[in-house]
Amino acid sequence: MRRLVASLPLALLLAACSPSSPTSPQQQPPQPEAGQSAPANATLGSAEWYAWVDHTLGIDDGPNPGSAEWNQTVQRKLGQEAPQSQPGSPEWQQSVDALLRTRVPPPR
Repeated sequence: MRRLVASLPLALLLAACSPSSPTSPQQQPPQPEAGQSAPANATLGSAEWYAWVDHTLGIDDGPNPGSAEWNQTVQRKLGQEAPQSQPGSPEWQQSVDALLRTRVPPPR
């Protein structure tokens, strides 16, 4: 257990170095589907990624994904585990992604 906790910051640091492309605010991601699992290769900030976070945290019928209000809703849902970086930033998205992937069991 200690190894897992000790290796999490390293994993987050390595993952934060990955490039991500921002989406334009005009794009509206599709609504998540029931039973949706973590997207294997979804780009952070993509419609697929936003839909997965929406579904995972139960933000259905909430604010538009990617908006400042949506980012604050994600922060609130994550509570004390919420990333400390600027909500909506690439670093924040990476932290949210890593946190949710450790919470969500892989598909069987």
